Order: sequence, then structure tokens, then C-alpha cells
Amino acid sequence: MIKLSVNINKLATLRNSRGGNNPNLIKAAQDIERYGADGITVHPRPDERHIRYTDVFELKKVVTTELNIEGNCTEQSFVDLVLANKPTQVTLVPDSLNQLTSNHGWNTIEHAAYLKEIITIFKNAGIRVSIFIDPIIEMIEGAKVAGADRIELYTESYAKQFAACSSELTGPNELTIAPFRAAAVKANELGLGINAGHDLDFKNLKYFAKNIPGLLEVSIGHALICDAIYLGLENTVQIYKRQLS
Repeated sequence: MIKLSVNINKLATLRNSRGGNNPNLIKAAQDIERYGADGITVHPRPDERHIRYTDVFELKKVVTTELNIEGNCTEQSFVDLVLANKPTQVTLVPDSLNQLTSNHGWNTIEHAAYLKEIITIFKNAGIRVSIFIDPIIEMIEGAKVAGADRIELYTESYAKQFAACSSELTGPNELTIAPFRAAAVKANELGLGINAGHDLDFKNLKYFAKNIPGLLEVSIGHALICDAIYLGLENTVQIYKRQLS
């Protein structure tokens, strides 16, 4: 069963836009779990433009599925936050300061020594470690050498190609999925768990899930929250879950 972890950053953005506590982020996370999600993902950034560090402490108290904290581990404040809350999983993302959204995976060869060091710190604290990564075989191998438990495949290129095929009425094809399948095969060979995320939505999710061997988890936020505006949050969570079944 492939797990759905819902990224609630966009709910925090909406709350922050007016001040106050509407929507109530903590209640929303509890409701999302109740609607069938298998986990809650947050991606705090130093400017706290969506998830605040205090949110993470409050979420840790109530999340009963899996809490996944994403972020740039080169920021000491992020490292301290993760170690203080000990989530089920930390996902290491190579964001730069003030980056709008994640747009590339780790170069696990260039940053091998650093990744080994930081992964060891988190694993010694009992936290599962995933690395955000492009579907490149050498980077997958580097993730294994660095000691990661899992990789999270960065799926923006898949989503763009899927949308292009759909607009041309040709449907998705082997070229759309091939690099991601090859990356998954290599990860499986190396004993790495496989997560995926970025621009996945209910239109492209089923094809991806059916063609990625060993896929364990997807993390989806922006598209799911946008769909919820039209379809309702409970209905949307369940629609996404059905794409994974």
C-alpha cells in the first residue's frame, strides 16, 4: 500500500495571509488524517512564510500517523527543530535561502561527506532519513553511500511531460516515466526505500504509482489543497488515496 503524506504548507500560507488562526492548522492536520491520509508533511523555511517553527512542535503533539519534516539541513535552525521533535522521517532538500519552491535534488557525489555526517546525526536520533533527489542513477548510488534510508524522487519533469502528453491527446508514454522507473529499479537493488513528490496530482498520480516499482510514499501539497477548493478536503484526500490503490 503506497502511503499518502499531505503537505499542509499551503494551509499555513492561507492562515498567515490574514493573521489569526483561520484555518486552524492543527485541526486541519487532524482532519486530514481522519479523512484517510497516512501522514502529514511540513516544509518550514527560515522566513516562516508558511509553516512556523512553533507549528511543528504543536503538530508533533497531535499527529498520529507519520510526521515528515522537509527542509534544508544546512540551516542549523532546521537541524535543531528536527532533533527537538524527532519526526518519523526527515527529508533533506537542498533549498537555497528564500527559495520559492524546491527545484532540484541533491548532488550526492559532490556533497557526499556532508550528507554522511548529517544523515548520521539524524539516524542516531532514531529518525528515518530521506534525500530529495533527481532520477539519476549516480545520484541514487550516492544516496546509498551517504547512508540514506530512502530517496524522494523529484517529479516535476514527470508532471510536465505528463501534462504535455495529455494536451496532445497522446497519453503518457515510456519516455515520460522511463528515468523514474530506472531510478526506482536501482534504488530497489540498493535497498533504498522510495518516496516521490513535486507537482504530482490526481491526474498524473495513478500512472506514476503503477509504473514505479517499490514506491512507498508520495508527498503532495499544492495540487491537493488547490483541488480541495473545488472538491472539498475530505473528498480530495480520498480521491488521491484511490489513485494509489
